Amino acid sequence: MSSTRTTKRRRAILAAGSVLTMTALAACSSVDGGSGDDGGSALQTIQDAGTVNVAYNGEKPYSYDDGGELTGATIALDKKVFGELGVDEVEGTQTEWNSLIPGLNAGRYDTVSAGMSILPERCEQAAFAEPTIMYTTAFLVPEGNPDNLTDWQSVEDSGLTVAVTSGAIEDGYAQKTGVKTITVGDSTDGLNAVVSGRADAFALTGISIRALADSTDEPVEATDAFVATIDDVPQIGAGAEVFRKGDTELLEAYNEKLKPILEDKEQWLEIMEPFGFTEAEYPPPGLTADMLCEGDLAKISDELGLDS
Repeated sequence: MSSTRTTKRRRAILAAGSVLTMTALAACSSVDGGSGDDGGSALQTIQDAGTVNVAYNGEKPYSYDDGGELTGATIALDKKVFGELGVDEVEGTQTEWNSLIPGLNAGRYDTVSAGMSILPERCEQAAFAEPTIMYTTAFLVPEGNPDNLTDWQSVEDSGLTVAVTSGAIEDGYAQKTGVKTITVGDSTDGLNAVVSGRADAFALTGISIRALADSTDEPVEATDAFVATIDDVPQIGAGAEVFRKGDTELLEAYNEKLKPILEDKEQWLEIMEPFGFTEAEYPPPGLTADMLCEGDLAKISDELGLDS
């Protein structure tokens, strides 16, 4: 009798141990799936759900809310690319610029769709798809451009105050060249800073400044776009979709479906042109995320012949 009870007790302990082991393994799998550490779970998760949640900053014409509808050039591109991956719904979470990558890594959304510039310091924190948008810079200024701003050198040593989006590439230009700035959360804040006189100009990508100037009745205008030159080096820049570093399979799948679009200018324009993008923003052949992550802009300019 005692022997029977002992055997049953051992079986119960073994069974319980097996359940705990399977639970622990399942938990580990769930954690890996959330972080993308196994390289494939993030892709499978969004394919199973049929929905991808992208973070956006609310900046026209990249990604923004228009009467309750998520739209913009990077959203249109996402709908095409993720649609090819069997993910039909693109949903969005609006986020402050400096919170986009931290929120991505915290698992609050699946990707960042904000036309974010590929910079070495950002490449240390997240993984970028191949370049999808080439960047220029422009200023939003009071009507008539009273300070005659034409390029980045025209604000250096000028004593003027330039509004920049916190954490954006223009913020970096200002820090490197000692330009006096105020930081703003988004393009609407930048517009308000110029209109109110808190800033003499608002620096942002050329396409965004053009869209902002066209969207308002305020007495402002956009300067001609230019490639900023910092320390005698043209600041070749491009933006792309952003992923968690562990989500390797998702990134590779995205790039695979993106590739034929980048190789076909007409197809790229078909997606991007309705939002004001032109051939000037089309990425040149040969430019890669790895090159921009390396950050040797002089080398990039020389290799692609972009300084000629």
